[in-house]
Amino acid sequence: MTTAADTPIRIAFDNRYARELEGLYLPCQPTPSPAPQWLKFNHALADELGLDGAALSSDAGLAVLAGNVVPEGAQPIAQAYAGHQFGGFAPQLGDGRALLLGEVLDRQGQRRDIAFKGSGRTPFSRGGDGKAAVGPVLREYLVSEAMHALGIPTTRTLAAVATGETIRRQRALPGAVLTRVAASHVRVGTFEFFAARQDSTHLQRLADHVIARFDPHVREHPDKYLELLRAVVARQARLVARWMAVGFVHGVMNTDNTTVSGETIDYGPCAFMEAYDPATVFSSIDHHGRYAYGNQPSIAHWNLARLAEALLPLIDTDSERAVERATAALDEFPALYASAWRSAMHAKLGLAPDADPTLLDDYLQLLHGHRVDFTLGFRHLADTLRGQPADWQALFTGPDPRLDAWWQRWHAQCQAPGQPPEDTARRMDACNPLYIPRNHQVEAALDAATDRGDLQPFERLLAVLTRPYQARASDTAYALPGTPEQSFGYQTFCGT
Repeated sequence: MTTAADTPIRIAFDNRYARELEGLYLPCQPTPSPAPQWLKFNHALADELGLDGAALSSDAGLAVLAGNVVPEGAQPIAQAYAGHQFGGFAPQLGDGRALLLGEVLDRQGQRRDIAFKGSGRTPFSRGGDGKAAVGPVLREYLVSEAMHALGIPTTRTLAAVATGETIRRQRALPGAVLTRVAASHVRVGTFEFFAARQDSTHLQRLADHVIARFDPHVREHPDKYLELLRAVVARQARLVARWMAVGFVHGVMNTDNTTVSGETIDYGPCAFMEAYDPATVFSSIDHHGRYAYGNQPSIAHWNLARLAEALLPLIDTDSERAVERATAALDEFPALYASAWRSAMHAKLGLAPDADPTLLDDYLQLLHGHRVDFTLGFRHLADTLRGQPADWQALFTGPDPRLDAWWQRWHAQCQAPGQPPEDTARRMDACNPLYIPRNHQVEAALDAATDRGDLQPFERLLAVLTRPYQARASDTAYALPGTPEQSFGYQTFCGT
């Protein structure tokens, strides 16, 4: 492997995780890529991180982001964690194909992780090759940047690099490495790792690390670990409410994919719902619908209960009192989630936060009954205020007196006295995207990149998704749902 002395790339790493949490990782080096080539470099994110984008997007930067050069100051480690996967507990998982290179302070002074995904075997690979294919890497790039543009907390992608090697899955595929940026990679499963070992010393050290990183205001609180739990509960409630408001289905809400930072992480079997149906499932391995769209709030609550269990020894030395106090903190989730969700959904309808809640409930029932596209069902509703109801009406499968009655009720409530309808319509457009990662379009872009090495469909789709709210005549096709043939039985895969 090339050494740091052979490259001019400089990144100001400050690796607090490695310094403070020995015992929760193992040192590991990335596997070099035999013939790396750029797929995509995120200049805007590099600037946000305070990195030299020109240097990182050069040949020297390619060597770094392909895993061929470890820059000075980096301390590559594979993080250990446990996790409940589809409800079953695995006491040791860990980064099987990921490496944390280190941490940087961005232009806002916020600490951010820089990590590889698909950079080869680690001590936690469990027999896997630790590699990733071009398709899953570009999927994560597309969807994470789309989520960021939608204002949803998420990990992001700094770079995608083709490795020049072939990896074996169901068929031979071109390999790739993704560079992921996150506020933190600490998960609920990270806490479960030490709790399962009854290692209170390291558990407390981890909790203090997270408090210092995300909740420094509770550092001197006499119940700081209970306050930590309450803060994570609140972050996850807000996050899942935002997922629900855009029809996002994560697909694999295991506790090792539930961050304490409140960011979306792991874009393997994720997808966006088209026809509104709470039972929507895309993941090929979710055979019983555990992680269906409509189950996501309850699963988040369940995952947080696992965090609460892990924190019990820190919350109170009296076990019964610890359970009682942790339960009270967990019991805050339903109200926090409901408040965040209704606020987001009422905004999508152009309603005040205290509007009649049955308007939203009744509209969702109409969308479900008519199998209306979730995204367009909200976006085109604003056009009715402009005297252009045709696109909205066409979403429904024929006349329905309930729909007419609902529209009259909604119209009466969404109009503030003296406010022009166009103002309400503009507010609605600002929180109802027109462009989401449509599943058929994502697949077409990934197939082109994987099978033909053609990145133009990916580039075009990425450009559309990073501007999701502004209608553009040139992008009309990107707003359309898939055909029945494209949508029926659509499945996503974990990408490992």
